[in-house]
Amino acid sequence: MFEILFLFCAGFFGGILNSVAGGGSFITFPALLFVGVPPIIANTTNTFASSAGYLSGVYAFREDLYLHKKALVRLITAGIMGGSLGAWLLFQTPEAIFEEAIPWLLLVATILFIFGEKLNTTLKRISSSHKHSSSFGYILLFLMLLGVCVYGGFFNAGLGIIGLSYLVLAGYSNINTMNGMKLIISSSVSLTAIIFFAYHDLIAWHEGLVVLVGTLVGGYVAAHISRNLPQHYIRAFVIMASCGITVYYFIDTYAS
Repeated sequence: MFEILFLFCAGFFGGILNSVAGGGSFITFPALLFVGVPPIIANTTNTFASSAGYLSGVYAFREDLYLHKKALVRLITAGIMGGSLGAWLLFQTPEAIFEEAIPWLLLVATILFIFGEKLNTTLKRISSSHKHSSSFGYILLFLMLLGVCVYGGFFNAGLGIIGLSYLVLAGYSNINTMNGMKLIISSSVSLTAIIFFAYHDLIAWHEGLVVLVGTLVGGYVAAHISRNLPQHYIRAFVIMASCGITVYYFIDTYAS
């Protein structure tokens, strides 16, 4: 009973964080590890638990996305290709190696969360002064998108942030359009990876469903109270929590 309550609460607060500031995986992924889910399974289960929030977000931005139907085909194609490759790479990774990689993956996700806004601002400045109309530029952009999707298929945390970075570089500026496209990327990557993970029995369904329900409830609550929440405080909390969790896993992995 404690495990169910603990995972639900982790999903609840993760759902709130995802809705308000992002970074919910810094709560849900360690929570799955804490209750004894093996590292790779915890990672795949976290991807499963996060997927419902992505899909509901896509529905919320459906009108903004309808105006960019042609671009969505490219995003979904890359999501399926990259998500498949990332999931396959995770499947090929031995548990011991992935366990050693956890602190580094968390570090990358933490850095992306902290500096993602500045990165996007820099990329926006670059993209405004360079037009990607050539075939070479188009190929480079697609390869970047594919890399984003491979990362997401391998490790879900931070996917939204690097997805936004790609969209800024691709020349998008409308925040609603970008958020909707970011969720399209996350949804296509996650659903593709989940199918692969489920086929290879790599998802802890019981724990994942509890976290998933928690994230849905947390996201629903956040939608009603987010206007009254000072987002800079929430963001500061996520940064402190992610730094603390990352340091803990570096110590736990390399100091023992």
